[in-house]
Amino acid sequence: MADSTITASPKPKVLVADDEQVIANTLAIILNQAGFEARAVFSGEKAVESLESFQPDMLISDVIMTGMTGIEAAIITRSKLPKCKILLFSGQAATADLLEKARAQGHEFEILAKPVHPTDLLASYEAKEHFIDDATD
Repeated sequence: MADSTITASPKPKVLVADDEQVIANTLAIILNQAGFEARAVFSGEKAVESLESFQPDMLISDVIMTGMTGIEAAIITRSKLPKCKILLFSGQAATADLLEKARAQGHEFEILAKPVHPTDLLASYEAKEHFIDDATD
């Protein structure tokens, strides 16, 4: 008799970084309820520290945080985990200058405006998944 054990594919891992703990925790809860394995951290530094142990498939980060910005964390994430998708969000006007500086250095990131509605967040993740899947087919 053939072994009929079905192995479930692992849940996509999402690391959420925001220095506003309520936002980071809320997004992680929403993502966990939507079938992801999400973890919240509260700084860019903590996001970078979590990369090796958590190995996220996606980093969702606020841009403007005390200490390391989300863009700096995204650049480090991309260098350490090239397949990790990056999604940034911000409610601050200063973001445009930081994004322009990153573009000048050859880095391109998608950004959503705060407050991020959960359906927009999930749609952005799904769009990135389909883009990656289509590119590898």
